[in-house]
Amino acid sequence: QVQLVESGGGLVQAGGSLRLSCAASEHTFINYAMGWFRQAPGKEREFVAAINWSGGATTYTDSVKGRFTISRDNAKKTVYLQMNSLKPEDTAVYYCGGGYTMGAVTTTRPDYWGQGTQVTVSS
Repeated sequence: QVQLVESGGGLVQAGGSLRLSCAASEHTFINYAMGWFRQAPGKEREFVAAINWSGGATTYTDSVKGRFTISRDNAKKTVYLQMNSLKPEDTAVYYCGGGYTMGAVTTTRPDYWGQGTQVTVSS
């Protein structure tokens, strides 16, 4: 059982930055690929970013490449999403998730979900 809790969402102006955090409750966190996902009103949940168990490999959806950075601190059992140059179209509820494989994360099928944190970007 892995519990994930997101934090760091909020309201920012376009061009601003936020850092989201996702804290895990369980020691086997270090074995999981982790990812971030988002869901805007009226749209399907989409994959945003993924990171493998060691932090040595990352993957991003095209729309956030160069702006968002996923990272993890296994000692703290925490994964982060640094979001820079935010755009109004980034507005969504952001979820973290953990998966047994990178493929589970990149296909928006993690084995564990967090509860989400709202990110709103004003123009």
